[in-house]
Amino acid sequence: MPHKSRLGSLVIDCRCDDLTNHVRFWSDALGCEPVYFDEAPDYVGLAVPGDEISVLLQKVGHDSRVHLDIETDDQNAEVARLEKIGAKRIAAIKRWVVMEAPSGHRFCVVGPQRRDFSDNANVWKDA
Repeated sequence: MPHKSRLGSLVIDCRCDDLTNHVRFWSDALGCEPVYFDEAPDYVGLAVPGDEISVLLQKVGHDSRVHLDIETDDQNAEVARLEKIGAKRIAAIKRWVVMEAPSGHRFCVVGPQRRDFSDNANVWKDA
């Protein structure tokens, strides 16, 4: 059965104890209001216009970096597809899978994040 995926989010990983100053900087830099999540205090979204790629700040314990999230309606199928083209599975954490591209860049495979996911995602024929 086919599955869908697409670029879902640009995630700004911030090594810090408090995201406040980082949220202020990125909100001002990108001209987007912060969106706070009561259920996830280590994350703050930025309200991007329309259907632009979402931007998320995340408090982390590793070095600060930027990573991509690929959103999918079938996480297992998408992880398998990415492994076939050279990615490595690093870890499964909560509701996502951390992957590493052949270039060494880390990225995550997550569930659908944006409302227009089904309309604008790539369709992959599962092997």
